[in-house]
Amino acid sequence: MIEKKNEANTIKEVLSWVWTIFLAFLIAAFIRTYIFELVDVPTGSMLDTIQLNDKFIVNKFIYRFEPIKRGDIVVFKYPDNPSVNYVKRVIGVGGDVIDIKDGKLYINGELKYEPYIREPMVGNFGPYKVPKDHFFVMGDNRNDSSDSRYWVHKYVSREAIIGKVVFRILPLNRIGPIK
Repeated sequence: MIEKKNEANTIKEVLSWVWTIFLAFLIAAFIRTYIFELVDVPTGSMLDTIQLNDKFIVNKFIYRFEPIKRGDIVVFKYPDNPSVNYVKRVIGVGGDVIDIKDGKLYINGELKYEPYIREPMVGNFGPYKVPKDHFFVMGDNRNDSSDSRYWVHKYVSREAIIGKVVFRILPLNRIGPIK
């Protein structure tokens, strides 16, 4: 009788652990799918804001409550190959006219100061009229970035945006919010 009780208790204990692990897995999958995701940047296109192989948290939920704004750093599905994710800064939103003259950025005819870019941009691009519900994006390392200036499909659709880069977690000496 005691052996059967011990065996039943052992089975209950194992089932309890299996259930706990299953619930933890479900919660983690839900959070990763709908709320936050850990991402890294394998290229130098966002230097000096994001270094090679920095790891950061992407908030996938934020754009349900607030609009995507100029200056946001976003993760999105690359318009020319949606199986690849890119990280870039939003430069223009729907309705904006983007023009780059002698390496200077103009949005709707107004010269923009960009303290976050790595070095002065080279070249002339545009003008580009950003369609409604689309975004024009560029890397902060403007002279070494594959971005809206060069793509066949120049604009990122709202549906292709995965989330906003919000916090660097690695390396530890650079941990903190990303701006």
